[in-house]
Amino acid sequence: MPTIGELHEVYSNDPNGLSQTINSIYDRIENEGLKPIWISIVPREKALQRVEELLSICQDDRGAYPLFGIPFAVKDNIDVIDLKTTAACSSFADEKATKSAFVVCKLEEAGAIVIGKTNMDQFATGLVGTRSPFGICSSVFDKNFISGGSSSGSAVSVGNGLVTFALGTDTAGSGRVPAMFNNVIGMKPTRGLLSCSGV
Repeated sequence: MPTIGELHEVYSNDPNGLSQTINSIYDRIENEGLKPIWISIVPREKALQRVEELLSICQDDRGAYPLFGIPFAVKDNIDVIDLKTTAACSSFADEKATKSAFVVCKLEEAGAIVIGKTNMDQFATGLVGTRSPFGICSSVFDKNFISGGSSSGSAVSVGNGLVTFALGTDTAGSGRVPAMFNNVIGMKPTRGLLSCSGV
């Protein structure tokens, strides 16, 4: 997956670049058997509606949307509207979230596009990425190696080039360990800097 700057350059030079980027992500998810990475996916049609919305509201002032058209993933213990938050336990959530977490809303306000909710060690208790009934994520380098956890799907979705960045959670390395195992940068923000509402 290209960087934020590279994607913005593509979008500037090609009016169809944004929809092509989003469609290519969904094509890969459908064709490459990448299900263990994801617990739920935003329907393709809804993501493409988001593309059209962004193109209409950002046409004259893309500079006001620093994450214009940037695809991202969300660990499945963080709320995304209209998707269930399972924390990798299917019986944990009976209803779809009625609103997105604060951090997801802020990213969307900046122009980013949610692709889906990622797999994780159940209830974020683990550093290996193997403790999920939704399947086991493996390292992007070798299927025989663990992905690290608990934010396993988030790290692997970035490491596999499906999204530009992903949200995870990190108490004692749950985001940074899988990031390290999959050659991506894992950042833990200063405590209190971002609201945990919806996490």
